[in-house]
Amino acid sequence: MTGFARVAGEASWGSWAWEAKSVNGRSLDMRVNTPSGFEALDQHMKQAAKKHFARGSLQLGLRIELTGGTEALSVNAAALKSLIRAYEQISPHPVTDENALATLMTVKGVVEAGNASTRDIATDEDTVEMLKAAGDAVLAELAGARHAEGDALDTLLGSHLDEMDAAVARATSLAADQPKLLKARLEKQLAELEADQSVDADRMAAEIALSAAKADVREELDRLSAHIASARDLLAKGGAIGRKLDFLTQEFNREANTLCSKSASLDLTNEGLTLKGLVDQVKEQAANVE
Repeated sequence: MTGFARVAGEASWGSWAWEAKSVNGRSLDMRVNTPSGFEALDQHMKQAAKKHFARGSLQLGLRIELTGGTEALSVNAAALKSLIRAYEQISPHPVTDENALATLMTVKGVVEAGNASTRDIATDEDTVEMLKAAGDAVLAELAGARHAEGDALDTLLGSHLDEMDAAVARATSLAADQPKLLKARLEKQLAELEADQSVDADRMAAEIALSAAKADVREELDRLSAHIASARDLLAKGGAIGRKLDFLTQEFNREANTLCSKSASLDLTNEGLTLKGLVDQVKEQAANVE
């Protein structure tokens, strides 16, 4: 099931944003991308996702933008030591002299100012807890987006099941003509076989009985109706029903195939093909259901 969610905010050090999206998947697969220093959030988010989702391919990303308000000073120790050695070689004053040290610190490259790194703010427990709560919020928002899509899918699947019910009803009406059509076909075959004296009468009777049994489609139609009722029950129940719906489509397809193979009329065959087309549509949408 697809969905997208975004939760963003600001802090004293800059701004942040969680973004989450999901696409169809047979199982729950989640990838979390966080800035350097926030790797501990990965496990938290993966565990939190299990509370909302049963399957789907999820991607969750945290973006942090630091502002100039969190400047930090860094000292290039190697450069400073090199300057101290050079100073001591040419100056009678010790480098511990405040004026001398202050002068060395002003040399370009010794002291640099820059924004704090994400690793710096990742050490702040309040910041980490705030981002965890925001991550939980974006997962809840993503779940809401998926539920909204689920409501639309429920309506669509219900419509497909209504069409299948109608097709089964038409097929049931047409199936009433199966014995008459079969009788006409067998009488024609019988007339052709009677001319052949080498055909065993008992064997011919057995073949006719077998053909009649094979043409009975009442069981297939009854099972189709039962499967449609099961699918409606699943939709009414809700929850993680995607796999069960997918299994039902296999059962639908099996019965529709048998109906087509047993059909003694073009009209009944066409209803079987209509059912197969509807089954494909249900299967396609079932892949979007959690």
